Amino acid sequence: MAFETSSRMAPGRPADMVDIAIIGAGPAGMAAAIAARKHGASVMLLDEQPAAGGQIYRGITDVPARRLDILGPDYAAGAALARDFTASGARHITGAAVWQVTAERKVHYLQDGGVRSVQAGCVLLCTGAMERPFPIPGWTLPGVLTAGAAQILLKGSGMAPTQPVVLAGCGPLLYLLGWQYVRAGVPIAAIIDTTDGADYRRAIRHAGGALAGWRYLKKGLSLMAALKKSGAPFYRGATGLHVLGNGKASGLGFVSGGTLRKVDSPLVLLHQGVVPNTQFSWSLRARHAWDEAQLCWSPVTDAWGELDVPGIFVAGDSGGIGGARVAALQGELAGLAAAAQIGKLAVHTRDSLAEPLRAEMREHLFIRPFLDALYRPKKANRIPADGTIVCRCEEVTAGDIRGYVEIGCTGPNQAKSFGRCGMGPCQGRQCGLTVTEVIADARGVSPGETGYFRIRPPIKPITLGELAHEA
Repeated sequence: MAFETSSRMAPGRPADMVDIAIIGAGPAGMAAAIAARKHGASVMLLDEQPAAGGQIYRGITDVPARRLDILGPDYAAGAALARDFTASGARHITGAAVWQVTAERKVHYLQDGGVRSVQAGCVLLCTGAMERPFPIPGWTLPGVLTAGAAQILLKGSGMAPTQPVVLAGCGPLLYLLGWQYVRAGVPIAAIIDTTDGADYRRAIRHAGGALAGWRYLKKGLSLMAALKKSGAPFYRGATGLHVLGNGKASGLGFVSGGTLRKVDSPLVLLHQGVVPNTQFSWSLRARHAWDEAQLCWSPVTDAWGELDVPGIFVAGDSGGIGGARVAALQGELAGLAAAAQIGKLAVHTRDSLAEPLRAEMREHLFIRPFLDALYRPKKANRIPADGTIVCRCEEVTAGDIRGYVEIGCTGPNQAKSFGRCGMGPCQGRQCGLTVTEVIADARGVSPGETGYFRIRPPIKPITLGELAHEA
């Protein structure tokens, strides 16, 4: 079998050499590996999970038939990609936590307690997306999860709630999970949607793109129809969301239709979209720009996904949110570009192969402005009131951050110095966007002017003892 799984290696092993190193085994990473292997490049793909699939296709290689049916056809579509990746001959390093990528294209990772490194001709960052923070009162209580985390439990382990669950927020993933829960027989206490009339009026300006992307529109409408048919209580235009409970979640309070309401549940699932995981591109000091449509930072790349750090590419949702098929197409483009850059593929062949990929990608992106406008997270759910915790690791509140601004703090990096905000185990992954927006709002300037945390390795936790083995 051409597929090569990881093997245990002695701690402190010297760097391997490879043409292309890929980080992340989601649709972008798998597609990039397949494309590069077709043209003779040696490829190493590193991922923390035990099998290929990433978060979108998590567990796809050995999912039971019943769970495959619950998760639906879009999830099942990942099986073919995973099979092609398996047959590609790429070296797949599983259980690998990459903690540093250097501008010289050296990738350092931790596996089975041992540190290793690989020197690559090109590096492809296919690290996907993260759920946007949803900092409302009580969001740190036990019993509150993100919808994405709940879906990972369903995909990876077949775990689903047995007690009635509340889903709150906005965006396609929230409705998809609700649909999957209905198929799995999970009792839904309520779906509390923050999308309101102003969102629909803003989105209608992009109706042309929505009609061009009618397949996505049809899918969304069918999900909503199935949820309505299930009889799950559905509240629209919800504001004033706050988790109820003392010591643990007992429900969600909110205002809908001008009435203060509450729904009892020990499990509250929050979601308001996903944003690019940019920790590696920030750590490389690559240029980033604030995306006002998607309200997040995105790395600045050329048409092939290459950063302003030569030989390092970004593909998939880590470069901007586009969905699974767009991620795979971007991965294939980046794989072709990397293969050409190391001399495995002529430039004119690369360009010829890329043309139909770009055409298909444009079709899948037609609907993006409509979705971005319709599911734009509310300011109240992104920039919380003073008493709400923003940095969960160091328990820093929005009021603390506004206090730092009053005494001269101008950006996230100063917020670290003033009160350890962003200095915990997640290194700002969970709070970074909120910190930027709270400071920008308090100063009356744009998030782009406010900036972001200065990310440094280790990107993932590593002990000094483990690090000493590599030194």
